[in-house]
Amino acid sequence: MLQNIRDNSQGWIAKTIIGVIVALMALTGFDAIFRATSTSQDAAKVNGEEITTNELSQAVDMQRRQLIQQLGKDFDPALLDDKMLHDAALKGLVDRKLLLQGAADSKFAFSEAALDQQILQTPEFQVDGKFSADRFDQVIRQLGFSRLQFRQMLTQEMLIGQLRAGLAGSAFVTDAQVDAFARLEKQTRDFATLTFKADIAAAKVTDDEVKAHYDEHAKEFMSPEQVVLDYIELKKSSFFDQVAVKDADLQAAYQKEIGNLAEQRRAAHILIEVNDKLNEAQAKAKVEEIQQRLAKGEDFAALAKEFSQDPGSSSKGGDLGYAGKGVYDPAFEKALYDLKKDQVSVPVRSDYGWHLIKLLGVEAPSVPSFASLKDKLTHELKSQQVEQRFVDVTKQLEDSAFEASDLVQPAQELKLKVQTTAPFGREGGEGLTSNRAVIQAAFSPEVLEEGSNSAPLELDPETVVVVRMKEHRQPEQLPLESVASSIRAQLIKNHATEAVKTKGAELVTGLRDGKIALAAKQNGQSWKVLEAVTRSQEGIDPVVLQALFRMPKPLGKDKPSYTSLTLADGSFVVVRLNGVNEAAAPTADEKAQYRRFLASRAGQQDFAAYRAQLQSKAKITRY
Repeated sequence: MLQNIRDNSQGWIAKTIIGVIVALMALTGFDAIFRATSTSQDAAKVNGEEITTNELSQAVDMQRRQLIQQLGKDFDPALLDDKMLHDAALKGLVDRKLLLQGAADSKFAFSEAALDQQILQTPEFQVDGKFSADRFDQVIRQLGFSRLQFRQMLTQEMLIGQLRAGLAGSAFVTDAQVDAFARLEKQTRDFATLTFKADIAAAKVTDDEVKAHYDEHAKEFMSPEQVVLDYIELKKSSFFDQVAVKDADLQAAYQKEIGNLAEQRRAAHILIEVNDKLNEAQAKAKVEEIQQRLAKGEDFAALAKEFSQDPGSSSKGGDLGYAGKGVYDPAFEKALYDLKKDQVSVPVRSDYGWHLIKLLGVEAPSVPSFASLKDKLTHELKSQQVEQRFVDVTKQLEDSAFEASDLVQPAQELKLKVQTTAPFGREGGEGLTSNRAVIQAAFSPEVLEEGSNSAPLELDPETVVVVRMKEHRQPEQLPLESVASSIRAQLIKNHATEAVKTKGAELVTGLRDGKIALAAKQNGQSWKVLEAVTRSQEGIDPVVLQALFRMPKPLGKDKPSYTSLTLADGSFVVVRLNGVNEAAAPTADEKAQYRRFLASRAGQQDFAAYRAQLQSKAKITRY
């Protein structure tokens, strides 16, 4: 079975992209693994392997940030339950540890060359369709990784993905299961409906009922708590006109820019791994045998397709594409840069095995002119100065706002203007007051109760504000007169809905027991008859379709089944099931589609069962 899993999982590597990795990492805080210190206390042990408190703390923080990002700026982080985040993060780390242990026990693996190939082919690491070492470093720095840490994380993600895809690929379904599913999926039903609208005009509500409802639900009719804020705003963009760039600095930046340009080399290789099947001597002998065949004139690409054990490049004749320095294993890189175009190296030993390397091409860097880069470099140098000025002034604003008893003093010191918001409640308002950080600060004890200035609040990377309470409006009971019309409208709808439901229920009972004869019209409404309706029929309310396909088959041709339901608008619907039509045998294409769907579902169930089995057998200690 495991071999079958491995065979089915090989395509996963080529499909892995950085977005998936980031999503997995963000959801469970996996990157915390690489930043935990050796002195951290344990949060849990999984079959003897530790999960540190540092890992757990960082995973919780990562989950919190990811949830806030996913839920948007209007989400209140205070609503997040710390215990829930803690438990979810710990569960994710334990599950991850179990899956990595399972992958190791089942001998899942792939070559380092395949990992290199995955990195080289990841679009997020490319510029103009080619791998860029600078771009690679930039992206992983933003994620908080060194090269080694990123490779370790990617290795683990690919192992888990290989295990998951392998289990899913091993799932299968029988012909009988496919046929049974097809019969249900393709089944159609003949039915009819009666729809009775809630008669709003006939429903009457007295003033006493409105008053009684108002008194009973008084807490629902309160004006919202509101605040009015004074604030001062600091914009990063305002500093651009205050800084200048020297010509000497521009020239230095230009030289650095073109100095970073490096040639790209297009390599191809044949890899023979040292593993449990081939020892060091055998692998070297194999690569030397291939070297001899090359010397006799055989094609490098053809031999790579036949012998190379790098699954990412062997199918392409060993072609690794263009890359600069700092990408490959040091021994591989040295050999590659010693070659001339179309030359093949002697056997090279790397951490991954024995290679024969061929240089397919060299691409010299294109050096742009100073004039073409001047505007870009000017903006970058200005941005550096502005960034520092913004940081310094933000710190000055923080100190001044903390020491001042109002916003006038910091506004004067920094030449800013005190502005005032419109009233808004805890749900926020418009513009500035729609920002969750501002709302939280406005209703914090420091600002709301103590009357202090807030700390600087970052609205976005370009804007910081400090707020202060100007006015606090407490909730007040709304007078009956202001809410009577909305109460009356709701009570009228409730009465009308209940009346039509009672009347409709009597009809359904009478039709079922035969006391009311089935007729073309019932209570003044005509049956709407539909035939051969599918489960996904368009033009029919999904709620009605769902109820229809849950109904039991009629007992006979003249003995329909009945059910009823109330729609969101208060209408009462009577559903009469007249017959169930069995489908024709599925076509070959339909069977293939159903088989893929069922196999995918079974694969997900198998993976869930596998995880449950790992958990049931594991020794897990949580501290």
